[in-house]
Amino acid sequence: MSPARPRRALPSVLGLTLALLLAACSTSGGTTSSPPDPTGSIAPAITGTPSAAPSIGSSPAAAFPVTLTDDEGTAVELEAKPTTIVSLTPATTEILFAIGAGDRVVATDDASDFPAEAVDLPDVATFSSVDVERIVDLGADLVVAGGLGFSPPGSIAQLRELGIPVVVVYAPSVEGVYHDIELLGTATGETTAATELAESMRTEIDAIEAATHPGDTAPKVFYEIGYTDATGQIFAPADASFVAEMVTLAGGDVITTGDPASYEIPLETLIATDPQVIVLGVNPFYEPTPEAVKARPGWDAMTAVKDDAIRTVQDTEITRPGPRLATGLRNLAAAVRPDVTLPTAP
Repeated sequence: MSPARPRRALPSVLGLTLALLLAACSTSGGTTSSPPDPTGSIAPAITGTPSAAPSIGSSPAAAFPVTLTDDEGTAVELEAKPTTIVSLTPATTEILFAIGAGDRVVATDDASDFPAEAVDLPDVATFSSVDVERIVDLGADLVVAGGLGFSPPGSIAQLRELGIPVVVVYAPSVEGVYHDIELLGTATGETTAATELAESMRTEIDAIEAATHPGDTAPKVFYEIGYTDATGQIFAPADASFVAEMVTLAGGDVITTGDPASYEIPLETLIATDPQVIVLGVNPFYEPTPEAVKARPGWDAMTAVKDDAIRTVQDTEITRPGPRLATGLRNLAAAVRPDVTLPTAP
């Protein structure tokens, strides 16, 4: 096996000048204020009611040529079953491997860290750039990109001008994840596996949601996406965001920023809202601890701090819109509602 590719060295993700920001355009044309997210996980906030997912057909048989409509409404024609696939986001990399198309993935972005088989693949993209020349040299016959600015629109346009089919996906909700899994199943000829994966995820997630909503009052939950020690900036789920939906599914009364176009929340607002549970979303680049939270100025006024109700979860399982969402929701639910009995994992 070749040596593992070097990962980005980030001494302090929250202080990194060139930190990756997931930018989503607001309805007024502004940009989302987002926390640094080198894991490529946090889905941008939903800015309005998502449109119905386009139909991708109901037949389990893989048939080519096929024309499908991606999440940006672009019709993408695939003449034959793709044999050389490039994934430009961590979530789509996970989906491709989960539905059985991983052996055809020849390159990914530099944040694709799961499954293990994807780690050694060549990097052809970062959040801000795409190596179009390398993708062409690899002979890609399908590129899967991220919408709402995750993959640079100019690079997507350039690839399409060169005759390479590009499917752009963006899941603004858990329901959208199911759709994108089935969409990529159609694009790769793995329709049956994709449908089965989406259905199994839906069954497990629905069961967890039912268990975490026993009819009593939901605890107020602050899911911390990021915190900057130097400035005291706090990053929380934006209104109507993917992260907020996950906390709600887990049985929490989610505390959001109050703005669908921002992930930043003032300390005064957080104290006034008074979370009963604080959940820390940790990943290899951001590893806060309950002890560190307790030591922050002003945080001792919150009920969650007083009651020692500060819990950690693996962030990428929860905020990356891919096949591990059911596992992530189960772990999040255990942190939010330790008082309820969750259904047995399949």
